[in-house]
Amino acid sequence: MYAIIKVGGKQYRVAKDDIIEVELLDAEQGAHVHFKEILFVDDGTSPLVGGPHVPGFIVTGQLLDTVSGPKITSVKYKRSHNTRKKFGHRQHYSRVKITEIGKGGKKHGS
Repeated sequence: MYAIIKVGGKQYRVAKDDIIEVELLDAEQGAHVHFKEILFVDDGTSPLVGGPHVPGFIVTGQLLDTVSGPKITSVKYKRSHNTRKKFGHRQHYSRVKITEIGKGGKKHGS
């Protein structure tokens, strides 16, 4: 069984016991998080496609820790002014372990 969820504007294909890195979540380490924006669910018998979300399904995960992504460097340069500036950035992510995919969410519109 797997599902496609939407978190932070990105889509992830998840199954039970998968570990994914998503945009930084506002929760403590070890807390359970629920993803309600489920776009697709396949349980092996009949796939469910949401329009836009699959009603009645919820994906639950446990927040493992917060990690930093790779360092991205960039350079600003102005030709005539003899100006150079190098800077970097590291994005922070939340590492989540998917614990359950199943029914349990309220239907939309109720």
